Amino acid sequence: MSGAPSNNVRRRIVIAEDDQSIAEMLVKMLSKDYDVSLARNGHEALAQALAQPPPALLLLDVMMPGLDGHGVAHEARKSPQLKNVPIIFLTAKGGAGDVIKGIQSGARHYITKPFKIDDVLSKVKKAVGG
Repeated sequence: MSGAPSNNVRRRIVIAEDDQSIAEMLVKMLSKDYDVSLARNGHEALAQALAQPPPALLLLDVMMPGLDGHGVAHEARKSPQLKNVPIIFLTAKGGAGDVIKGIQSGARHYITKPFKIDDVLSKVKKAVGG
C-alpha cells in the first residue's frame, strides 16, 4: 500500500538554508514524510510560515543573508501563529555561547554542521511529535 490516506494531512516543515547542496539534501530526506517548503533566507522563511497554516516545524540555518536564523526565531516568537512552532537550528557555529544563544532564541534543538542526516531526522521527528 502506498501513499497516505486522504484524511491524513502531512505535517509541513519550513526549511531556511542558503547552502544549495545542504538545502537539496534536507528537502530530499524530509520530503519522504513531510510537506517541505524551502526558503533561501530568513525573510522567505517567515513569509512561507505565515502564508499558510502554521508549519509543524521551522528548520533554520543560523547564518543567512538578510534576516538570520536568530532573527527568524525572534519574529516567530512574537507572532501569534508561530509562537509555539518548534524551531531547530542548523549551523556551523558550535561554540557553547552559540548554543546558549540558540536556545535563548527559542530553539528546541541546535545541530552543528557537518551533521549526520539520521541525527537531523531523529530531532525533527521528536520536535513534530511523530
